[in-house]
Amino acid sequence: MTKILVVEDSKFLRLATERALARAGYEVITAADGEEAVKKARENLPHLILLDLLLPKLTGTDVLKALKQDPATAGIAVVVLTAMSQKNENWLRRDGAFAFLGKSELALEKGAGGLLRAVADVLKKLHLEVPVGAAHSHEIGV
Repeated sequence: MTKILVVEDSKFLRLATERALARAGYEVITAADGEEAVKKARENLPHLILLDLLLPKLTGTDVLKALKQDPATAGIAVVVLTAMSQKNENWLRRDGAFAFLGKSELALEKGAGGLLRAVADVLKKLHLEVPVGAAHSHEIGV
């Protein structure tokens, strides 16, 4: 089963994302701040990390750098999931981000379909398992 670490300080977004991914068939771990994110990434070694940038204790950028400098977590694909402008995408990729997803483009206020499709697309590029339920989750109102 594909394991995803969701790093988001907004309790509402974190819980909604966790619920949508779990219903779609992913194993989900969550972290509410940067320090917890680094700790949980090292403990759980997820296949994918969805990382917000504006985090307490340790910024998302610092989390990304810490993960990429640690041999145990350097190979984990990190997808930056943020409301910040995409003009930051180049330096985030330089720091090791695999992809950049703007929260506004995902239309999270309309449901989880956009997020689930984006995650599935990233996982396919990484040649990782996309649960059968994830392919159709947006059709059933998850």
